[in-house]
Amino acid sequence: MTQTSLSPRAWAELILLGLIWGGSFLAIRTALDEIGPLTSVLFRTGIAALVLWPVILWRGIALPRGWRTWRGLLVMGVLNNVIPFTLMAWGQLHIPSGLTSILNATTAIFGVLVAAAVFADERLTTRKALGVTLGFAGVVTAIGPAALLSLDLTSTAQLAVIAGTFSYACAGAWARVHLRGLAPLAAAAGMLTSSTLVMAPLTLMTEGLPSLALSSATWIGILYYALIATALAYLLYYRVLAMAGAGNLMLVTLLIPPTAIALGALVRAEDLHPGAYAGLALLALGLCVLDGRLFRTAVRV
Repeated sequence: MTQTSLSPRAWAELILLGLIWGGSFLAIRTALDEIGPLTSVLFRTGIAALVLWPVILWRGIALPRGWRTWRGLLVMGVLNNVIPFTLMAWGQLHIPSGLTSILNATTAIFGVLVAAAVFADERLTTRKALGVTLGFAGVVTAIGPAALLSLDLTSTAQLAVIAGTFSYACAGAWARVHLRGLAPLAAAAGMLTSSTLVMAPLTLMTEGLPSLALSSATWIGILYYALIATALAYLLYYRVLAMAGAGNLMLVTLLIPPTAIALGALVRAEDLHPGAYAGLALLALGLCVLDGRLFRTAVRV
């Protein structure tokens, strides 16, 4: 991972990105009180795509062209939007939004494993193996060993969220191979458009025609996670990536759960079991080890 220093501005935008994504879990859960998981995803990808295309045209960014490029964007949309958004939205119907955000942090853990399996230059070093081990220990602790054996609705929902994070990791590997050379925002808009084309028939077949006659709370939730936590977040994501590098950007994973947990407790009176917090601590430690700076500091000392 490319790693540069974090300027005060980069830190501010990184924290803002963490706050935005942390708030998305509450927004999605609020919308799910009135609409189905597939409908929530359709609104998210469709509205975000409609917002990003005018930005791309205004900036004069080259548009995706050619069948191979759009095929790559379609697969990317399925791996990075359709599968994880749907699994996590369904999971949030059965587990607290704060716990969903904790399990979402395993994206970076799976990312290391998928990259090691696919790319020759991403081998699994001792440090990475330690980080992955700590991360998965955090997942088991957050879910609870007993829940893994019971396979009831709650544990199934937690496993669905984890499956979504694995799909995110596969999307990262796919993008590296098939979307190289494509402008990031054009790739994001193309991916979201492709996702919408996939979600539209799936939603119609399973949940019916989406209704627009929704409560104000539901619309606030939808507009937040579509406009702010998806469209705006993509713009902010690539700004931070350019300023701080991919290694520093991974730190946002540690900033998301506290926001999601706090909002879930304040707005929906969610109460997480102690194991969830212990699991988050182990996950955070694993991510710090993967990041490498903690390890290098310890070696210097």
